[in-house]
Amino acid sequence: MTDPWLAPVTLQSAAVKLVLSDPSHAGDLAEASRDGALDGLWYTTVPAPEAVPAEIDRRLGLFAKGAMLPFTVVDPATGKAIGMTTYMNVDAVNKRVEIGSTWYRKSAQRTGVNTAAKLLLLTHAFERMDCIAVEFRTHFMNRQSRQAIERLGAKLDGVLRAHMVMANGTLRDTCVYSIIRAEWPAVKANLEWKLAQSR
Repeated sequence: MTDPWLAPVTLQSAAVKLVLSDPSHAGDLAEASRDGALDGLWYTTVPAPEAVPAEIDRRLGLFAKGAMLPFTVVDPATGKAIGMTTYMNVDAVNKRVEIGSTWYRKSAQRTGVNTAAKLLLLTHAFERMDCIAVEFRTHFMNRQSRQAIERLGAKLDGVLRAHMVMANGTLRDTCVYSIIRAEWPAVKANLEWKLAQSR
């Protein structure tokens, strides 16, 4: 039986649409990965264009096991997939979830897409799933990701040293951030303000 926290849901605003990942998104996502050669960034785990179908299958396999709710990020104006994100590390007992495994095509970065997507995901997590905390994790060396997480209003909980072995064999120090329920109203107001400024 599917955990209700992981039930498929479509989240949409004027700026972005999040839908359950599907193999039919592979072509657009391969093109998105190619935009900026994102798989060449050693400190991220963006799939190479040819590896996108396998990555979709991997995420859907974890979804089937109740371990992840994978979304494809779609540009409503074009209907094209421009990236991926997920609810992961779901802890329904303690009402916590991580938003992670997120990436966007280079041309969609710094456009407000991430802010809009995170507003949808956080609103659903805090106001529908009744989360106590929402977590974000990223490589210590990924300054762009860390800055984006901090701009959301998340606070650094700590750094997990030598936490993961990366594809190139290096060890990843993982920065762990979170937003807690008491902070959500201020975080939400700030995200809505940021989106209004970018229109």
